[in-house]
Amino acid sequence: MLIENGDIFYSYIMGILEMLTGFHYYVRFLEKKTKRTDYFVFAALGLTVLITVRFGNFAQLLIYAILLTVGGVFVYCAGGVQSALYAVVTVEIMQLCFGIFNSVLSIGLLWLIPIDGGIVSCVGLAFGVVALAAAVFCYRIIHRYFLCDEIVKNQYALMLFIPMLMIFLMDESINSAVYGSSTVVANEIWSGENGRNVNHYQMLLIQLLGLASLFCVMFAYKKLLENFHLSTELSLLEQEEHSLIQYVEEAKTHYEKTRSFRHDIKNHIIMLKALLQNNRMDQALDYIGGMEDITRELYAAYSTNNPVVDILIGNKLGIAEELGIQVECALLLPVPCAVRDIDFCIILSNALDNAIRACKEMEHEADRFIHVTGNIQGAFIMLEIENSFQGNGHFQKGIGLSNVKAVAEKYQGAISIQAQNGIFMLSVLLINVNSHTRVEEH
Repeated sequence: MLIENGDIFYSYIMGILEMLTGFHYYVRFLEKKTKRTDYFVFAALGLTVLITVRFGNFAQLLIYAILLTVGGVFVYCAGGVQSALYAVVTVEIMQLCFGIFNSVLSIGLLWLIPIDGGIVSCVGLAFGVVALAAAVFCYRIIHRYFLCDEIVKNQYALMLFIPMLMIFLMDESINSAVYGSSTVVANEIWSGENGRNVNHYQMLLIQLLGLASLFCVMFAYKKLLENFHLSTELSLLEQEEHSLIQYVEEAKTHYEKTRSFRHDIKNHIIMLKALLQNNRMDQALDYIGGMEDITRELYAAYSTNNPVVDILIGNKLGIAEELGIQVECALLLPVPCAVRDIDFCIILSNALDNAIRACKEMEHEADRFIHVTGNIQGAFIMLEIENSFQGNGHFQKGIGLSNVKAVAEKYQGAISIQAQNGIFMLSVLLINVNSHTRVEEH
């Protein structure tokens, strides 16, 4: 990566450029933001390494990777495994790109007549700039297509580290044993010391395969994490589906009981009338008490015009009340409604689960609250779930909110999230596109 035996000025300038370029993209890999002072500090540290470390190129690269990892963990607060992994990727891409262009330079010099060493140094510097540009191109490809959307899993980290270290050690062995500065390479080639003993075409092919292998490993690892993420999401959705089916079944049972009671209400009135006409007051009161027990079972704590949603909200807000959370619900849904019951359940169950979890994490119980409201304007349905939370406005968007967003988009709607001053509000807009058609059908 770094030229050790060439011109000191070129060595230090190129070394600092390589380090700062790698540092810039390393921070982008971690999805963090840098300050200008960070570049100056890292440049000073890199220059110190170049001046003081004289144990060979491998020691410099190792210290460079350690500096990146330490910066990722302690300056940018990234995970240790994630920081180390992307530090190795950063160093390895730079090393491979410069190794490839060392081979290209050596092959080119084999076909040239001997020229002045100063010109060779300039040619070497030009190739160094091209190699740096190639490294930038590789970094951009990695950042755009091969980064993982989630934090690196510790249990899978070895799947990346082991092949990457093998590629790195292979390339480092080639560069240490074969290539030095551009001047030294040129002198050896023209004197016959290097040109006859080294197959530079083979070295070039090996390093190109090393770079391709690095991209393949990154691609395979990303796909592995995506499959892991999808399997986890599928498991959660299966659990959620099971819960929602239970809500639907409870709502159907509640509806059948209500329907049965309405069917029998005429007979109940006739019986009460007969008891009262015969002055059998005690029996009439007992009969009314029995009817109260039946109606109490049919009573829903919250009425939204949708029996499935009534059951769900009553269940979730009942749990919240047991935890000492203040709850309010002012939600009325349109009848008829094009939004499926199970889609309402996905929205409200995820939103209320998140709200309950946020309230439980608060230290002051008196400040806990959850408010559920809904507004209907023509074909538009606006659901709002507001809750208290303890934090500074930052939150992580998980699978639950992703499912809510997916449902909203299914009905040509959208979601809006606001989190400030200890209040979190989720607004979900749905378009009841088929409501008018259904009215005409009925």
